[in-house]
Amino acid sequence: MAESTKSAKLSIDGKEYELPIFAPTAGPDVVDIRKLYAQAGVFTYDPGFTSTASCDSTITYIDGDKGELLHRGYPIDQLAGNSHYLEVCYLLLYGELPTPAELEDFECRVTNHTMLHEQMMNFFRGFRRDAHPMAVMTGVVGAMSAFYHDSTDIADPWQREVASIRLIAKMPTIAAMAYKYTIGQPFVYPRNDLDYASNFLRMCFAVPAEDYEVNPILSRAMDRIFTLHADHEQNASTSTVRLASSSGANPFACIAAGIACLWGPAHGGANQACLEMLNEIGTVDRIPEFIARAKDKNDPFRLMGFGHRVYKNFDPRAKVMKQSADEVLDLLGVENNPILQVAKELEAAALADPYFAEKKLFPNVDFYSGIILEAMGFPTSMFTPIFALSRTVGWISQWKEMIADPQNKIGRPRQLYLGSTARNYVDIENR
Repeated sequence: MAESTKSAKLSIDGKEYELPIFAPTAGPDVVDIRKLYAQAGVFTYDPGFTSTASCDSTITYIDGDKGELLHRGYPIDQLAGNSHYLEVCYLLLYGELPTPAELEDFECRVTNHTMLHEQMMNFFRGFRRDAHPMAVMTGVVGAMSAFYHDSTDIADPWQREVASIRLIAKMPTIAAMAYKYTIGQPFVYPRNDLDYASNFLRMCFAVPAEDYEVNPILSRAMDRIFTLHADHEQNASTSTVRLASSSGANPFACIAAGIACLWGPAHGGANQACLEMLNEIGTVDRIPEFIARAKDKNDPFRLMGFGHRVYKNFDPRAKVMKQSADEVLDLLGVENNPILQVAKELEAAALADPYFAEKKLFPNVDFYSGIILEAMGFPTSMFTPIFALSRTVGWISQWKEMIADPQNKIGRPRQLYLGSTARNYVDIENR
């Protein structure tokens, strides 16, 4: 826990209260209000908790004004440009970059846990054939607690470790099977001779009649998507995982809660919304019309995939993702895909327009990831499941950190009550 180096004074009805202030290693100071209610009988009011630190953490730091994202202190562009997803997973989980021996051991453990319990196949088949893959993933991940009883005791550090490896290893299999189920194709089992991203692509696109040869450019692009979405501090789904875990719920239930939260269009659906916008534009010749609409304050239309709620300058993940998008489009071409043609022309038009530069509305990670996934052949319904797969390690890292925190207590937000005061029940015949 951070040391209090100074304090703030709060005056209520002429009485002063001294509140400790903690200084973080990065970011703004934090006023400690934990004893405020006991001392002064008042709550603070912060809808959405946008000005409230719900925990202390050593995992991820974001500076939206600088456009900075650090995992354990390492800039995301360095990790995405030089590392790979499983190495970043190790970093998030254990706090340091692995040695070659540590990485080999970690990758081996993940690879050898990618298969699902065979009885879980029956669980998939209980869903309607047109079920959304996110609905399937939420159900299947929650059901893992019914299959893996030996890793649900959160008080046992070894069981927490086993659950962590299982979730990271099996999530690509679950996501790929959810996809296969919705398109009516047979499940494809994982293979131990493929890397994490290649294995996922093969499980999604191989069929019994013809195997899928994984192109290294596509595999690298997929790995970068995983890496760039691995963790993003105390966002809505991560906070959901932490809140669920504060009750002592098992890890599979907590991650299922995170998946359910991520499904919300305001959180995990941004790249899907971007593709839907590109479909609305339709053809390259209509881009000027939509650029003009985006500038019109009286028009509700907004360019999806441009700008970011947290990053007020630029999204540090977008530069790396743009490189992948360019590589994928060069490989696969855009000539026969009007949506990808619109995406490339819209990107060029927006970057050349001073209006968007002044407003700092640069293409963000969702814009480029949507383009890449569309080019690979994924339907928009799979965009959020891939996000969930990528974010699993972040959720697990935050969950493990919280469980090990001696200050951990069950979450219990307060409220500003504006309803009726106490009143007496009236018998139905007198109403």
